[in-house]
Amino acid sequence: MAFTAADVKTLREATGAGMLDCKKALQDADGNLAEAEKILKEKGLAAMAKRSDRATGEGRIVIKQDGNKIAMVEVTCETDFVANNEDFKAVADKAAEITLACGKNEVTDEHKAIIDEIAIKFRENMAVRRCFYVETSDNCSVGTYVHSDNKTGAVVVVEGSNKDEVKIFAKDCCLHLAAFTPAYTTKADVPQSYIDEQKEIFAAQMAQDEKMAKKPQEVKDGILQGKINKLLAESCFVDQAFVKDDKVTVAKKLEEVGKNAGASLSFGKIALFVLGK
Repeated sequence: MAFTAADVKTLREATGAGMLDCKKALQDADGNLAEAEKILKEKGLAAMAKRSDRATGEGRIVIKQDGNKIAMVEVTCETDFVANNEDFKAVADKAAEITLACGKNEVTDEHKAIIDEIAIKFRENMAVRRCFYVETSDNCSVGTYVHSDNKTGAVVVVEGSNKDEVKIFAKDCCLHLAAFTPAYTTKADVPQSYIDEQKEIFAAQMAQDEKMAKKPQEVKDGILQGKINKLLAESCFVDQAFVKDDKVTVAKKLEEVGKNAGASLSFGKIALFVLGK
């Protein structure tokens, strides 16, 4: 079946493929547009496989909320140019909507399908890297935040009250997470292997200090534990100095806000996405 220049144009607009590639696909498909599009997609996906090891240091964090349902996704690509393209933005939004609809903390086949479509057009390695979903009760306050560069996003659920002052605190906690990017939420979340490794490092550093080496073992043990306690306080969200009141920890501020709101508050789900980390 013959095809026209208009067919080539239609196929190019539908797939984002090059003019010559579109002509070749139409030839191979005997002029059938649907078959030609399938051929280009197959070739595009093959090319994507070759690009799968290329770094994806750019992209976007997107948060969507529908009532008490919240979804956050990280969608990655290779270049800042693509990350700021309107088509890529639309796909990132769609990825968040898919997570909101399916209610899963995982990348689904539907996510992969929409990424495959746009990756063919831009010829970049792309992925929905991770997803977060939470559904809260009515007696909760939710804070969400995406930084202006769209590379950092946070969701914080505070359980126990939905009063305005608690909602403000939940939002402020998101700002805190984005500013300080703590590695853990509480000390209980820190792997013992990490603590042991840090102890070895601190002990080796202390052993190289002549004055420290002369101190009694119990004194050295106390100093070592002090170093570990300081490290954990700096690494754990609830033990850090609160971003809007550095005289108290996040945990203490939670207690204060709960007292003012007449409620016993606790942290529920907490999520922090930093692009590429």
